[in-house]
Amino acid sequence: MDSVIEAEGLTKKYPEVTAVNNIDFQVKKGEVFGFLGPNGAGKTTTQRILTGVITATSGKAFILGYDIRKEAFYAKSRIGVVPELANIYIDLSAWNNLMLIGQLYDVPKENRIKKSAELLRIFNLYERKDEKTKVFSKGMKQKLLLCMALIHSPQILFLDEPTAGLDVVSSRLIKEMIAKFNREGVTIFLTTHNIQEADELCNRIAVIDHGLIATIDSPENLKKEFQSVQTIEVAFNPPIKSEDDLKEIEYVNKVQKIGDKFKIYTNNPDELIRQLLNFSQKRNLKIFSLNTLGPDLEEVFVKITEEHKGWSYGKEKSFSKTV
Repeated sequence: MDSVIEAEGLTKKYPEVTAVNNIDFQVKKGEVFGFLGPNGAGKTTTQRILTGVITATSGKAFILGYDIRKEAFYAKSRIGVVPELANIYIDLSAWNNLMLIGQLYDVPKENRIKKSAELLRIFNLYERKDEKTKVFSKGMKQKLLLCMALIHSPQILFLDEPTAGLDVVSSRLIKEMIAKFNREGVTIFLTTHNIQEADELCNRIAVIDHGLIATIDSPENLKKEFQSVQTIEVAFNPPIKSEDDLKEIEYVNKVQKIGDKFKIYTNNPDELIRQLLNFSQKRNLKIFSLNTLGPDLEEVFVKITEEHKGWSYGKEKSFSKTV
């Protein structure tokens, strides 16, 4: 089976809003698939439909070939879910949380004990396994949620903002573990608005905005598609204080001051470099550093969502691209 998640015409309507509007996509076996969008775009609603938490108004969703509405038991037994809001039992210890979830998934006791110990060690929680989780930090709770989602060795792991609000160390460990389990064959569906995280982890990314899929592609292909959005980072010695003078240079579209450098957006980097050399010579400045950069994923995301603004629900025009 090449595709392990399939959405066909998936729609979710509420009285005041259409949260998800007739979307189609497939997730391939073994990939990390990012579901990226601004707050309120329909990301979490889509994941909740795919995992059987809520039902779609119309359309179908299949998990490993099972219809999530008609064959929920078979689908849910093969997936692990880390929701946006922690759902651990705070009056139980970390160990007992895992024992309970393992029982619910019908994991044999011997396997349950072995897997729990293994996961707790991986996430550096084993020494705290007998403490009630009400005293756990947010990062510890998030790591425990991952353990709970993996206790039954799922084929697909759904993650909703897994590193949101975490410290750098916890966030890095969780991203490392996501990559590790993916290398071991687990398909990952990652819902996030963290663009850097998506760029680091994902094989492909779907951008959703106002309930519609704007595009689906790999991070690098998305960057190439918007290659016209290029930037030059430049620093002068002595430093110039304001970006206003740079804005007057030909071929400059936009200027941002970042620390001691300036980030300049342009459609013609070759000509702009010549203009910057002329600018520095006329002002008796030395160019301390100069780097030409292609678009990063954040710039691509902003451009896609800006182009996507103004669409109304129900339009037949499609901006989608599937590879």
